[in-house]
Amino acid sequence: MTQEKWGILKEKLLNTVGQNNYKTWIEPLEFAALEDGVAKFTVPTIFMGNYVSQNYADLILHELSTAGEKVQSLSFGVAANSTTRPVSKSSKPAQTAEAKPAPARAETATARNTADQLQTAPLDSRFTFDSFVVGKPNELAHAAARRVSEGGPVTFNPLVLYGGVGLGKTHLMHAIAWELGARKPELNVLYLSAEQFMYRFVQALRERRTMDFKHLFRSVDVLMVDDVQFIAGKDGTQEEFFHTFNALVDQNKQIIISADRAPGEIKDLEDRVKSRLQCGLVVDLHPTDYELRLGILQSKIQQYRSTYPGLEICDGVLEFLAQRISTNVRVLEGALTRLFAFASLVGRPIDMDLTQDCLADVLRASERKITVEEIQRKVSDYYNIRLSDIIGPKRLRSYARPRQVAMYLCKQLTSRSLPEIGRRFGGRDHTTVMHGVRRIEELKTTDGQIAEDVEILRRALEA
Repeated sequence: MTQEKWGILKEKLLNTVGQNNYKTWIEPLEFAALEDGVAKFTVPTIFMGNYVSQNYADLILHELSTAGEKVQSLSFGVAANSTTRPVSKSSKPAQTAEAKPAPARAETATARNTADQLQTAPLDSRFTFDSFVVGKPNELAHAAARRVSEGGPVTFNPLVLYGGVGLGKTHLMHAIAWELGARKPELNVLYLSAEQFMYRFVQALRERRTMDFKHLFRSVDVLMVDDVQFIAGKDGTQEEFFHTFNALVDQNKQIIISADRAPGEIKDLEDRVKSRLQCGLVVDLHPTDYELRLGILQSKIQQYRSTYPGLEICDGVLEFLAQRISTNVRVLEGALTRLFAFASLVGRPIDMDLTQDCLADVLRASERKITVEEIQRKVSDYYNIRLSDIIGPKRLRSYARPRQVAMYLCKQLTSRSLPEIGRRFGGRDHTTVMHGVRRIEELKTTDGQIAEDVEILRRALEA
């Protein structure tokens, strides 16, 4: 049989198995030789060879016979080592002639189930380490993700990445998966969302295939579960997740988890699951700062240059967006995309007037809505003092410093003027507020505790 003839047969198989199955399982097959009634093919991995032999051998044999080829069996080998596994025309004789050992059966089941699962959790080609903009708020998370993506000895298990919406958790998860695939293609890496984990578990229960489910998730080398907070309150799913977690840790397999908050703060998550998640490295992706947001916008500009050649963006626009849209990177990137599309359609440069017209709704939604009263309550709770002490006349240090912190946050997070802020703090003069703001600005550079207090309170208020 010639390569040209195999190409024609592959086209027939495409019509039979469908586009997705063809791309995954048939297209990678390379015809090698036809000897003594055995059609030999090379495959990228032994997993693929096992899967094809289990699921498509009869179909391929039928097409070969229909085309006039005298073939009794198929053989698949990995090109690197030429390891082959013969498959006869009938599945029963094949099992009789060559009973597969347990490891081969395990590999076949893993390949089949893992492929099915990964189809429901595709990786975004844009989410790589090269496209991830690193800044102070996310540098630790990025460094930890880089470490586990090297595929070396497991140093911390699990790695838990947590943070609010649009801060880069999923980007890092995808980047790890891409990097592991490139560096260690032999590893069985399974990435999915917590919802998909739950769906597969429920489906296995319904179909009475829980042992297959257990085998799938216990035979991976790297398990990545995104948005684990979604299993909170789902008792059965948490139970299975807990046992899967333990089994993989016992085998020294890497686990990577993401969540929208720290494990200890996820409501309705069982204590034993929280404890397990907290036994590794737990890393917080902090809200973006101005410099990081500006860096993200500048990196996006480079991508848009090729899509919108010649489109001018005026000075100050990126800085304006980085300042005004501060809570969600996805909203920030979406705003830039809308700007470029709108400007190209109307044939105008991207200046401040066009930006404010085009993004009026986004800018309104991103306006700070934090009140002075909210800041006062949050600060008094944080320092465990009464609200009346924040507002009152007492000058004790235990009250004066929290009061200055509250004034500083009011200046940073609200649009109130200094005289307005002073009136909300017991009728104080605006110069008192100004002094308090300047004092906290000075202490932030010299007193690590004050800097941490201010950051924690700011994040709590913006959450």
